[in-house]
Amino acid sequence: MAPPNDPVPLAARTRTPVPADPANRPDPAALQPSIGAMLHDVARLMRRRFERRARQTGLPVTRQQARALLHIARNEGLSQAAVATMLDIEPIALVRILDRLHEEGLVERRPHPTDRRVRTLWLTPLARGVVDRVLALHAETREAACAGLPPAARDMLMRTLDHMKGNLAAAETTESAAAE
Repeated sequence: MAPPNDPVPLAARTRTPVPADPANRPDPAALQPSIGAMLHDVARLMRRRFERRARQTGLPVTRQQARALLHIARNEGLSQAAVATMLDIEPIALVRILDRLHEEGLVERRPHPTDRRVRTLWLTPLARGVVDRVLALHAETREAACAGLPPAARDMLMRTLDHMKGNLAAAETTESAAAE
């Protein structure tokens, strides 16, 4: 008789699983989603909704390009390196995004007034309409996410998130300084 093709020994296949010791199980409350997991899930769903609506409405930019456009709109005249830092992406990744935005006629790179090596970023008149469309999609996405929340709860949510962001940014700055 030929040996079975299953590489798992027969004894292991017939053993009844041993139930986990309830004393060693984590507290069920500890297994619930954390703030970080919940924020991640909400952000992912909001990104997906934005991307879907952008495709449906024919928005001529990707989510990453829209993000770069908004940062440039808020800070026209900054260098490419400064915008890459604000977006928390590598400068080479921003260059690819900017190349595409430049090809679409949405972003202008201008020489820095005092440093020939630096290029500053500016929106074109065509970009202003795209920025308006991005802002409208953001508002639509935010409205869908916050449906049913009263204005006071929305304000509190924004204040809470801003507070958390400040705490984490301050801790990061402190930890980075201590590491140097």
